[in-house]
Order: sequence, then C-alpha cells, then structure tokens
Amino acid sequence: MNEASHHVVVVGAGFGGLELTSALAGASVRVTMIDKRNHHLFQPLLYQVATTALATSEVAWPIRHLLRKRKDVTTLLGNVTGVDRAGKRVLLDDGSAIAYDTLVLATGARHAYFGHDEWEPFAPGLKTLEDATTIRRRILLAFEQAERETDPARRQALLTIAIVGGGPTGVELAGTIAELAHDTLRGEFRNIDTRQTRVVLIEAGSRILSNFAPELSDYASKALERLGVKIELGRAVTRCDAESVVFGETHLPARTILWAAGVAASPAAEWLAAKADRAGRVLVEPDLTVPGSPEIFVIGDAALVMRPDGRPVPGVAPSAKQEGRHVAATIKARLGGSTAARPFHYKHAGDLATIGKRAAVIDFGWIKLTGWPAWWLWGLAHIYFLIGFRNRLAVSLSWLWIYATGQRSARLITQGDEDKS
Repeated sequence: MNEASHHVVVVGAGFGGLELTSALAGASVRVTMIDKRNHHLFQPLLYQVATTALATSEVAWPIRHLLRKRKDVTTLLGNVTGVDRAGKRVLLDDGSAIAYDTLVLATGARHAYFGHDEWEPFAPGLKTLEDATTIRRRILLAFEQAERETDPARRQALLTIAIVGGGPTGVELAGTIAELAHDTLRGEFRNIDTRQTRVVLIEAGSRILSNFAPELSDYASKALERLGVKIELGRAVTRCDAESVVFGETHLPARTILWAAGVAASPAAEWLAAKADRAGRVLVEPDLTVPGSPEIFVIGDAALVMRPDGRPVPGVAPSAKQEGRHVAATIKARLGGSTAARPFHYKHAGDLATIGKRAAVIDFGWIKLTGWPAWWLWGLAHIYFLIGFRNRLAVSLSWLWIYATGQRSARLITQGDEDKS
C-alpha cells in the first residue's frame, strides 16, 4: 500500500464525519469530504432555531471554513446516489464518480412516519435548517392568522400546536413553544391572548423521555404541565391532515403539527445493498465495517451498532464522535501494517434534555439532576461543544437574554408561505 496515495472518502459532514476528518490530521492520507449541504449543523440546538431562540448562523457553519487549514482535505458539494462496491467508487447525481481506497458513510438520519409518508406535508420533522425555518414560519404564521380569524373554533385550532413524540426533541419543542406563546408573545397581539395557546405533546408510550430513569420522566412531565403543556400518553397517532391530528379516539383540531416521533437512516444501506434493520440502519461488524467490505465503514445514525448488553448504541452526537475517532484510529493502524480486528467500544456519557428556559433533566447513571442546576449544566455542555469562540459567545448571550427577559430575537417569518389556507 502506498500510504501517501491512500484516499479516504467521507460522505457526510455531521458530528461523526467531522470528528473522523479531524482525527486523521497528520496521517498519510488524502481525504475527500462530500456533503449535499455546504454546512455542518449542530443538531442538538436545532429546535431553538425552530422556536425563535437562535438564528441559523448560530448553529451551523460552512464546511469549507471549518476545514480551510487542512490542505489534505478536499471538500465537495454533491449529492451521493450510490456506491459501486466492486469498483470502489462513490456515485454522484451529476453522473460523476469519486474513487476511494477507504470509504466512510456518515450520512445521518431523516424523518420516519411509520409507513405514512403522506403525513409529512402536514407534520414536518426537525433534521435540517430548512426544517427549522419551516417550523418557525408555521408557528409564527399561526399566531398571525389567529389574529385575523373571527370564527372561534378556527381561531382555537390555529392556537393549538400538537407535537408528536415524547423523546428529547418533542419535550424540548413543547417546553420552548409553551414559553414562546405564554411569555414572549404575551401582549403583542390585540385580538388574541397568546396565553390561550394549547401545546399538546402526544406520546404513544406510557411515559415521555422513555430512555431516562422513570423519576426523571415524571419530573419532566410535571415541569411541562407547569408550563401549560398537555401531555397525552398511550395513544398512537392514526391520522394527520391540514386541519387536525387523530390519536386513539381523540380528534384534535390543530393547524400546527410537528413530528418528533421517529427517524429512519439515510439511504446508505440501499447504496451498499447491505442488510439493514427496520429503520434502515446498516448492520455493521463490531469494528463498524460493512460485512464483506472491510474498506467501507458506516457510522452515526446510518449504522446499527450493538452494545455488549444487547442494546443499540444511541443515535446521539457523542456516539457519532466516538465512532469517528475509532474509524480514524483503525485507518491509521491499517496504514501502519496492522491487520488485527479493532472492535468499537461505546462509552455512554449520559442523557440530557431541557424543559424550557429554567429546567432540564440529566441522567449520568451514577448521578441524576433536575431543575435549574441541570439546566445550567446542560447549557454549559452544549456551549462547550459549539465550534468557535464567537458562536459560544453569541449563544451564551442569547440564552442569558432569554433567561432574564423571556424575549427571543429570531422571530422572523422567512421563505415563501405555502400555508395559504
């Protein structure tokens, strides 16, 4: 193997892809980074863009800028459509192909509607900046339309926001939207009282935040209820349309429906013709390689990685970063002539979720925190992982302003309005 010419192609500039690229600094490789968007997204704070707390520029950064000092890295804006495993090429939608010696697919996840993709136009998910600005626009337009609506029933439907899914994203959306309606917007309208807004969190399971300890789920439920959020448990959604959502036997008129109930992996398994689970995640070997193709790795939300206790590695940023570092170390070891198997070992750092601007829950296993101490620790952890001093400062100031005044500055209705009804 000619180490100097070894070409590593990385598809996806998320947490895993960037961590891998960073860890390959100084190795005798050429790296090509391919992404269909030109920015890296700090997805844990995306819901704050959707709920007017942060601007898009505070949670996303141009990939080229992040990698500008890495002369060994070439960044390409492109849409991957397939992988030629036999020819060791990545195929792009413009008909071109990129040859690789080692391929790493870190392509993330997308929304999953459990076989009801027709619900997506009515209940957008939250995975991209475009998703966040769409949700922000729908929420703000609902208040604007309610201000002009004279029919009481239609006005109440406009002031009802339903969130499907009681995981961290659903909980964080519910808490922040309740604060937006009951605090930030209070007194700004003349014909409506935004405090009459109904925020309904719908969870098919028996409790919200099911990955957390039961006592933390209970705390989160009570904290949301104090904010005015109505929690509906034990009934799955059976219908969504432009006017309402149906769960169990309940028909809820709601003009804004947000989807936080499920995810599906990117098409990586389809590109590779590899075995996948029901969510589309590639069933990788213990070392994160694809069965039969040791030169191909799949990491992050696109891969199903099992822990020794039989549970899957969670689809969160820390696990993707750990996998990225592991693959980089494996590539370096191979370049050094090692052929020994290097199974991946996941270290769980804990679970975190915030509930509005003054409460959070944190489960580190050995210690569990709730309330404002958890909120401050949650905030410090997220600020630490942001890229660059300017962004850390900007987000910190935004949060302090919201904490002190309740006001959110990113309340702009942008993009075209497809919601004409």
